[in-house]
Amino acid sequence: MTARDESLEVWIDQDLCTGDGICAQYAPEVFELDIDGLAYVKSADDELLAEPGAATPVPLPVLQDVVNSANECPGDCIHVRRVTDGVEVYGPDAD
Repeated sequence: MTARDESLEVWIDQDLCTGDGICAQYAPEVFELDIDGLAYVKSADDELLAEPGAATPVPLPVLQDVVNSANECPGDCIHVRRVTDGVEVYGPDAD
């Protein structure tokens, strides 16, 4: 498996987001609170992705911060999945 095959992406279920902002504290490169008080992912260009279910790649240097965000999120709303097959590897639906 190449590194590209192991690429991960992250998305947030805003319906479950509590707006605590823990994710934005852990990984501000990936997460941001919007004016509505909910967390969203950001594109590689730092653009807020407000569409429901919008996902963004997880940069390798901040992978552990994103995993910590998913583990510490009080709303259990952060989902990290493999790009190749869509299987959740961190978050509430991970095995």
